[in-house]
This record gives sequence, C-alpha cells and structure tokens, in this order.
Amino acid sequence: MDLTKIKNILTKRFGDTCIVDEELQGLQPALIVHADFLLDICKELRQNKETWFDFLSCISAIDYGPNEGFGVVYHLASIPHKTQLTLKVKLDDLRDESILPSIDSVSSVWRTADWHEREAYDLVGVFFNGHPDLRRILLPDDWKGYPLRRDYQDAESYHGIPIN
Repeated sequence: MDLTKIKNILTKRFGDTCIVDEELQGLQPALIVHADFLLDICKELRQNKETWFDFLSCISAIDYGPNEGFGVVYHLASIPHKTQLTLKVKLDDLRDESILPSIDSVSSVWRTADWHEREAYDLVGVFFNGHPDLRRILLPDDWKGYPLRRDYQDAESYHGIPIN
C-alpha cells in the first residue's frame, strides 16, 4: 500500500487538516499528522481492513531544540499487508518542567505503546494524556530532568552520591 492511498483514506475520514505534511525522502515515507487527530488516526489505521496496521514497533520522542519544539515518531507495520508507515507529530516547545509537552496516548490502540510512551516520558519529558500508568521506567522516580533533552544538564550527584 502506498502513502497516497493511506493519505486519501485518512483525509476522507477526518478532513484535510488531519495531515500537516508528508516526508518522502529517506528509507520510509512519513505522514506528519496534527496532534489533535493522532488517536483517531491510529484507531482508523488499525481497524480499517485496507490498512490494518496491527503492530506498533516503536515510539520515539525527539527534542528538535529551542524554538523548534518536540516531536513524537510512531513506526507502524501491517503484518497482513506487509507494509510499514511512519507517523510524526510535532509538539510545542515547552521547556518548563512543570508544563510538559503533551499528546494523547495510543496505548488503547496498541498495548506495546504503554512501555514506549513511558520511555519517551522518562527520557524526553513528553506527557501522554490518558496513559494507564505514566511513570519513569529507566530512571529513579525522583530523578530531576529529562536526559535526552538538548538543554539537560548532567546531575553532579544523586542523594549525595557523586555521579561522575
């Protein structure tokens, strides 16, 4: 299944504003979707027999840097149709740890999203609305900051124990 057919299915169902852009360069084409439509788009891609993206292989959160914002990338696969798709979502540039960039959780669509979203939250600080158990997965619960952010400063100690 080609990207144009998938794009047509989504715009027919949700309107032209659901897809912000598309990337055709690189190893895998990607659709950049509007964050407000993400959960509905994912449900459609999984349930529609023409697309049937039954497998979420990876979710990655990205810090594009100050003034560029954050992003979340979803790698989908349809095992029956032997095809893959990348979805990208751009989020606001929120650098305040008390207000995290947020997006809807897709863990209700694919159970594997549970762990991937927890990792993205833990390392980049993206909050997933509606996640059933959003908490740190790699770092201690009381760790300060998000290590994969571009503005992250390494801690000198943790509970009085020197790190370096």
